Amino acid sequence: MDAFYASVEQRDDPELKGKPVAVGGSKERGVVAAASYEARKFGVRSAMPSTLAYHKCPNIIFVKPRFERYKEVSNQIHEVFQQYTDLIEPLSLDEAYLDVTQNKKGMQSATMIAKAIRNDIKEKTGLTASAGISTNKFIAKIASDYNKPDGITLVGPEKTTVFLEQLPIEKFFGVGKVTAEKMKALGIKTGLELKAWSKEALTAHFGKSGSFYYEIVRGNDERPVNPNRIRKSLGAENTFDYDLIELVDMKLALEPIARTVMNRLKKAEKFGKTLTLKVKFKDFRQITRSQSVTKEIDSFDRLIEISFGLLEQIDWDQFPSGVRLLGITCSNFGDKEIGVVKKGHQLTLNF
Repeated sequence: MDAFYASVEQRDDPELKGKPVAVGGSKERGVVAAASYEARKFGVRSAMPSTLAYHKCPNIIFVKPRFERYKEVSNQIHEVFQQYTDLIEPLSLDEAYLDVTQNKKGMQSATMIAKAIRNDIKEKTGLTASAGISTNKFIAKIASDYNKPDGITLVGPEKTTVFLEQLPIEKFFGVGKVTAEKMKALGIKTGLELKAWSKEALTAHFGKSGSFYYEIVRGNDERPVNPNRIRKSLGAENTFDYDLIELVDMKLALEPIARTVMNRLKKAEKFGKTLTLKVKFKDFRQITRSQSVTKEIDSFDRLIEISFGLLEQIDWDQFPSGVRLLGITCSNFGDKEIGVVKKGHQLTLNF
């Protein structure tokens, strides 16, 4: 979806249409969760401190996020997907992989299917979507971002090599900002330059990710679209209207976060053995502290006990006074992934 959260807000409130909108944060504090394309023209991006967003775009309009509303619209979009295929792997509320090789409509062209899905989404929700079409998940993901907003990009088998070789390294899905800068320092600015490196050399510089980079730049990605992908963690966090200074205030602020996490764990019927505490300070520095236990954390009391313990272990003298965000995540569920399609004969579909 294109600028999903912001687009939903603009659709629901006509007064926001055509104006720079940031979901989340305020002029004084907070973080931008999503920005409309009108705001992006000024350099406003998601995860940007809202004070910086306001500096870049003084006319920006901040709106509070409505995640229940976004989930409702996301469900409508998935209803469209399900009219075409059951092989849907959600990445987030606004993004998913679809395997349409054997589709419910009996359509013989992947491009025509993508166009039909985008048209159905527009008709049902009034929102625009961009699609990437290719031979595997990695290339399709890159292609989906290539012609935004309201675009469609096809990278067929015969175009894969040239497409990846010409691609700027920061456009590779899985190559973050820090890694991109490290690669550029090594003289790797494009896919072609990445391709010149051996798997051993990339592994020496980037660890296990080196093997991944070696394969993807050659267009190799055998991961199936997995409709039963298992969540590996559940959590919640909160950015506060004012900085928390005292430990007692932080503990009070952690309690509703912990209750939210426990409710989500119970709803998902998953209880992890690892708890991670996230702390972001007023200067945006961030730390995490984790603890693993032998028995699943399946009660609020146990959850808050471990969270408080991790909070108390922090050497506060090493960090600036003032906490702006706290978060709790539970992981290590111990589930085995199910429903993965086994390797076998590769079916074909015209692009």
